[in-house]
Amino acid sequence: MFTKSAPFYDALYNSVDYGRATAQLHDLIQRQAPHASTLLDVGCGTGRHLQHFRDWYEVEGLDVDGNLLAAARTRCPGVTFHEASMVDFELPRRFDVITCLFSAIGYVQTVENMSKAIATMAEHLNPGGLLLVEPWFEPDHYWEDTVTANHVEQADLRICWMYSSKRDGSLSVLHIHYLVGTPDHVEHFQEEHRIGLFTRGETIAAFTAAGLSATFDPEGPFKRGLYIGRAAAGST
Repeated sequence: MFTKSAPFYDALYNSVDYGRATAQLHDLIQRQAPHASTLLDVGCGTGRHLQHFRDWYEVEGLDVDGNLLAAARTRCPGVTFHEASMVDFELPRRFDVITCLFSAIGYVQTVENMSKAIATMAEHLNPGGLLLVEPWFEPDHYWEDTVTANHVEQADLRICWMYSSKRDGSLSVLHIHYLVGTPDHVEHFQEEHRIGLFTRGETIAAFTAAGLSATFDPEGPFKRGLYIGRAAAGST
């Protein structure tokens, strides 16, 4: 995943309006679970969502990437973070809201793992709690055989990152090349990101199997859609 690009993650996504996205999600939470006070962000990365969510909730974060978590701990001092896989984590408490955003769910790659991740998150919800999952692309909406280029220009940092979009069965495959320049040197490195392509039916089925009612918002905070699951009020 972000084995080499982790130190530059925030710069790569500096143009993303996390504040607007979290405010939109907070409004949704207030409409559907107005008494929610605790929130776990699964696949929290460098803590950009939690930086804003902590204004409204008691928050914790979880990610499998220790390098990204190091940045999250610096950004959100005092917040508890867990280094674990979303597929099978075990925490000693439950939450009113669990989020899994910015397509992090796609990195579990397979439908089996996605279903396990949804079930694991559902097990950590309080009765009546909400699970909000922002998906990656559905198979029919994924672009193939294209090339994308992005650019970062900051005071002492320039980055060009470019990738081709391929497909391997039910996986999207992004071969990403990074050219990173600082006043000291210029370096080049590569990463391959393999991200699962799950249909809406497969994802809704995972929510249902986990005991959650589920709806789908085709827009979501970043126009990638949003799955909204609710635990039964009397679940334990």
